[in-house]
Amino acid sequence: MGDVLKFQKPQVQQAKSTDGFGKTLLAATVIAFGGGCAGYYLLEDIPLAKAAATTAKPLTAYGVCSGSVRYHCVVDGDTLWIGGQKIRVADIDTPEVSEPRCASELALGNRATARLVELVNEGPFELKAWPGRDEDKYGRKLRVLIRDGRSLGDILVFEGLARTWTGRRQPWC
Repeated sequence: MGDVLKFQKPQVQQAKSTDGFGKTLLAATVIAFGGGCAGYYLLEDIPLAKAAATTAKPLTAYGVCSGSVRYHCVVDGDTLWIGGQKIRVADIDTPEVSEPRCASELALGNRATARLVELVNEGPFELKAWPGRDEDKYGRKLRVLIRDGRSLGDILVFEGLARTWTGRRQPWC
C-alpha cells in the first residue's frame, strides 16, 4: 500500500506579550468577576442601602461628584450619591457650594464637603430613615448616616461644619 503518514495535532504557540498587559488584563477580569459573584452571593436580595451598611468597608471609595454620571460620590456637605441614589443627610444643614451667597459660605461649604468625603471613606456606616419623611421635595432620600451608634452629621456639627437640621434652612452669611 505504500507509506504510512503520521498526523499529529499541530501545536499552537501563543504570542508572548513583553509588557505583561495580557496577563494583567486577565487577572483584573478574573478578580472583578469573582468579586461580583461573591458580592451577589453574599448580598443576595438585600437592598443596596442596607448592603452598604453591612459591608466591612464602603463598596467604592467616595470622591467629590463631577460630571453627569453619579453613583458613589459626595455633592456637598449634606448630599451624596450611594449606589446611584441621591441621599440628603437628614439631620444636618451645611453651607451651599453650588450657589453660595458669600465667600465665607463657599469656603465653609467646601470644608464640609471634603470632611464628608473623609467620613464616608473611613469605614462602614448605616443609613437610617428620617422619621416621618422618606424623601424631600427634590426627590432625595432622607437618611441619617450612622457609624458605631453616632451620626456622621453630628460629627460635622461638632466640628463647626454643619448645623443641626431644624426644619428649614438658615443663612450662612
